[in-house]
Amino acid sequence: MAGNQFIRFRLNLSYEQFLSVYQGIAKNVIATADDGRTIQFPAGNIQRYLTKDGIRGYFQMELTPQNKFVAISRIS
Repeated sequence: MAGNQFIRFRLNLSYEQFLSVYQGIAKNVIATADDGRTIQFPAGNIQRYLTKDGIRGYFQMELTPQNKFVAISRIS
């Protein structure tokens, strides 16, 4: 049985871009992983990293072998 997988990606979202989540316009974040895959996940999963400057940094998403979300953490 395979273990959890980790997907690394960089985000550079302005506060205004993330504001569309609060306005009900957007529900998901779409990013390109380091390996070239396009990933999409609920914006609420990354909301805790929102500052007045937006969400910026290098992140790692953890998924179960069944591709169920476990966590997102900021690496840098």
